[in-house]
Amino acid sequence: MAASDPLGPLVQGEHAAWLQPLPDSLLDAGDPAGAVIDRSSLRLAFAAALQHLSARQRGALILRDVLSFSASETAEILGTTVVSVNSSLQRARTRVKEVGVRQERVSEPSAAEQRAWVERYMKAFELADVEGLKRLLTEDVIMEMPPMLNWFSGRGNYGLFMEWVFGAAGKDWLLKEVAANGGQPGFAAYQSVGNGYNLHTLQIFTVTDEGITRNSVFQDPGIYATFGLAARLDDQGLAMAEA
Repeated sequence: MAASDPLGPLVQGEHAAWLQPLPDSLLDAGDPAGAVIDRSSLRLAFAAALQHLSARQRGALILRDVLSFSASETAEILGTTVVSVNSSLQRARTRVKEVGVRQERVSEPSAAEQRAWVERYMKAFELADVEGLKRLLTEDVIMEMPPMLNWFSGRGNYGLFMEWVFGAAGKDWLLKEVAANGGQPGFAAYQSVGNGYNLHTLQIFTVTDEGITRNSVFQDPGIYATFGLAARLDDQGLAMAEA
């Protein structure tokens, strides 16, 4: 599907399947499931899944090979059969081998360097500094907004969309850092509304040595809950009780 017009209407993808982010808090060795996750393998799997695999293949690869769910557990999560899971997993493994996705080919800065890129992005975002944001992006940067079908490519289109965002949603924001998918940096963006801030989006970034190459922007209450994000904050960034 071709990239969207950054100033065009947002289009809801009612039946679109997306690879949802997984909070790093669920990947720790001490989590209730007791699973110890190889974070580098998880990042590699996500890199492959985002670029080369179908939605069902993505799910099978992550759940079986990274999170170590059984075939029956994976089938239950994906709402399908064990036979389908095994078939999807085999296809996913074959596809990853075909395209040559290997650990040594995943070029990424250290976790601290990735965090530094996104912290600079957060500062520019809080200032509604579109040109500052663009300077942190690669030429071929992609913004996607699941479950919206819209997606944008390139610094120019990214900047046009962000100008629209700040024009429509204002320039007063609170941002809270998050981490997902085995070390990907991101933040929750809270928009100023009344005497507090309402949760607006969760944004997860892919960062290379050249800069930010992808921003996956989510507006899904289920994902917010997985990350333990408050629906509303006061002006000091503290969670507020529901009215």
